[in-house]
Amino acid sequence: MTSPNTGTTPKPATATRVLVLNSGSSSVKYQLLDMADGARLAVGLVERIGEETSRLVHTPLTGGAERRERTAPIADHRAALEAVAAELKADGTGLDSPELAAIGHRVVHGGLKFSAPTVITDEVLAEVERLVPVAPLHNPANITGIRTAQALRPDLPQVAVFDTAFHTTMPEYAARYAIDAETADAHRIRRYGFHGTSHAYVSRRTAQLLGKDPSEVNVIVLHLGNGASASAVAGGRCVDTSMGLTPLEGLVMGTRSGDIDPAVVFHLKRVAGMSDDEIDVLLNKKSGLVGLCGDNDMREIRRRIDEGGDQAAALAFDVYIHRLKKYIGAYYAVLGTVDAVAFTAGVGENAAPVRAAAVAGLEELGLAVDAGLNAVRSDEPRLISPEYARVAVAVVPTDEELEIAQQVYALVRSEAAVPGNRGPTGPAHD
Repeated sequence: MTSPNTGTTPKPATATRVLVLNSGSSSVKYQLLDMADGARLAVGLVERIGEETSRLVHTPLTGGAERRERTAPIADHRAALEAVAAELKADGTGLDSPELAAIGHRVVHGGLKFSAPTVITDEVLAEVERLVPVAPLHNPANITGIRTAQALRPDLPQVAVFDTAFHTTMPEYAARYAIDAETADAHRIRRYGFHGTSHAYVSRRTAQLLGKDPSEVNVIVLHLGNGASASAVAGGRCVDTSMGLTPLEGLVMGTRSGDIDPAVVFHLKRVAGMSDDEIDVLLNKKSGLVGLCGDNDMREIRRRIDEGGDQAAALAFDVYIHRLKKYIGAYYAVLGTVDAVAFTAGVGENAAPVRAAAVAGLEELGLAVDAGLNAVRSDEPRLISPEYARVAVAVVPTDEELEIAQQVYALVRSEAAVPGNRGPTGPAHD
């Protein structure tokens, strides 16, 4: 069966591989996974696309092949994906392989129309384009990656997995901003949330760690990387999240301010004479930890504190933790009962001082961290709370690529995956 929109045909059931693409404005991250057993076959990155110093790093994970790196001009995303295809072909896992079931694309903003992974048709791509005004830094790059992959493999199902999808289960009272409803509706102003694939994966893995079904568990997920977000997940469904219309709202981040009085924008325009673009750069790229102390690397901030008592670094850390605690408390109230608090992403998985400080003083809420368990470094999901703690505190390494691949593979194996048989909205999340 052939789609009237894309010309793609469903792959046979024997095809078990999924290529996951994360296209940025000047980069492409990718992983090739075999969903027969979830094994990674290759990972890689193309960065500085369009520059003379473009760089491709490709790491095969089977067959004993070594990591390969080359620096040479890569003109655009099509050239980048062609280079990726050549690297995969050299490993015997190229884009022309009959074992490739689909290509999965991370798409940052799906609005309210997309609550699940969706086979990309002309109509779907048009809707992603219509959302560019609310995701100007991300959706255009995602669209470029999709179009490039379609050109290289027009016969293969291309599937979008949206950062916002997991958060579409939020009740309206959590998603709405208290502004004029007509204006909000006309301009799609509401809380959408991001990092959804990570929050979905981590909340589910946390339930497994507790030996329970996700439907039986309430989890506060703290995705702490250079970008950071929190979510309240009740029985496997997101009921609140910290990022909003854009990824700027919420927690203190590496370079983003997080929550701020919106009147600060007016003040900067009127008093400082700053333009809209200058304020945008200030809040997104020159704020957060880097704005407070000049560093956005938590390892360096802790080194400055521990070795020299650096006051600016200490203040940045305290501001970061204060905001984190406020969200833990707020989401505890939203959920009513909490089974676990899960830390994930680069800072959440590796910064023991952040985890300890975030929970300190919350013993009355049933939260505590065991110092010995917290100090252990591991790539495995684990509990770091003492046995007596009423609420489990967990460290759960996120795996957004695996989550995307699993969603993509489940979709292309279903009857609904036949392109042309789907509308713009997919099935609800489990």
